Amino acid sequence: MFADKRDFERKSTSNWAPLQSPKERRISCDRSHHSYDLCMINGPTVFQPTTSTFFLVDPSAASRPSPVEKIRPYPRKWEAFTMKKIKELTIAATPQTPKCEVQHNVPALVFSAGGYNGNFWHDFNDGIIPLFVTVNSVFEHQDFVLVITEARDRWVSKYENLLQTFSKHPVINLSNENATHCFNSATLSLISHGFMTINPKLMPSSQTFAHFRAFLEKANGHGGNYPSKHISRPRLVLASRKGSVGRVILNQAEVKRVAEEVGFDVIVFKPTPRTPLEEAYAVVNSSHAMVGVHGAALTHSLFLRPGSVLVQVVPLGLEGVAEMCFGKSARAMGLDYMEYKINAEETSLVEKYDKNDLIIKDPVAFRGKNWSDAIMTIYLKEQNVKFDLVRFKEYLQQVYMKAKQFMDKKG
Repeated sequence: MFADKRDFERKSTSNWAPLQSPKERRISCDRSHHSYDLCMINGPTVFQPTTSTFFLVDPSAASRPSPVEKIRPYPRKWEAFTMKKIKELTIAATPQTPKCEVQHNVPALVFSAGGYNGNFWHDFNDGIIPLFVTVNSVFEHQDFVLVITEARDRWVSKYENLLQTFSKHPVINLSNENATHCFNSATLSLISHGFMTINPKLMPSSQTFAHFRAFLEKANGHGGNYPSKHISRPRLVLASRKGSVGRVILNQAEVKRVAEEVGFDVIVFKPTPRTPLEEAYAVVNSSHAMVGVHGAALTHSLFLRPGSVLVQVVPLGLEGVAEMCFGKSARAMGLDYMEYKINAEETSLVEKYDKNDLIIKDPVAFRGKNWSDAIMTIYLKEQNVKFDLVRFKEYLQQVYMKAKQFMDKKG
């Protein structure tokens, strides 16, 4: 997926015919949004890797002051400590640019794959979904090349099919580049509508989260692993978490047994950062229901077919976060979304705190308006869950009925 200088014809800027007249060439930056800045270079552009600078080729820049802009192309602008870790890029207009060594006769879309990328939820929330929004807002029906900073080889390899569905051109990883690259124009950074959100009112063609789900289907070969219409038991994916990260199902074997007693064929799904996306997609896309405790692995629910059932197990104190991260998007893409809320008897926090402590008795009052690192640690990292199997079995009966109806209809 990485662009190789041999894949492109090498030409100097003297042979490069710009698409814009000098009067149309300009640099503009929109810094009015909470989560991102967005800069546009309207005109022939040269990227110089040694200075991390995008130069606008503008002959008139010699006779007037030229703006110099700085941008960190990552949509988490409100988090200063995160943004400091994102590579800063410079944008400047100049009458004479460095010699063009690799020419691309298309615009560039430039963004960072740093920050929290590597965490599966953030890969989509901070990367793939904003990329979908930006492509369909700025480059709808247009050809362009993806230019990525701070992209680990593993990240690009994992999302290769998605990236190729966005653009037919090889990805340019600026971290691996020493040559200057030339583009017709450039857009720097990604547009975000909020956590796991696509706002159709802000999209030129009113695209929704359902359109994003269809994009995932297209990128992953339309599933291709649906169960046979002759199967009698709906398939349930049980997302499993490791023991050192919190929110682990302490009686997972018993939960699996109960789900099988209810009538499911159960697949215990243990994704890792090295799990190929196509493999994960095939497992989840071919199921009829998914159950998992709130956490990054539940992001795989994006691969469920519309109409199937998603059960988010919501640990104590995480109701708002659960809705923000998964509930909203699940409903937006047409899943039958359900929540199983852990009570005081099912959380491991009772082993550390008194059951009458606000931490357990009233998490909302304890937390107040402050979601601090300390509070985050208690509810996200200190807490595991142990299902009341009688209560959960009764709940699963509802899940089974919905999943069976979906299986009978869709296979």
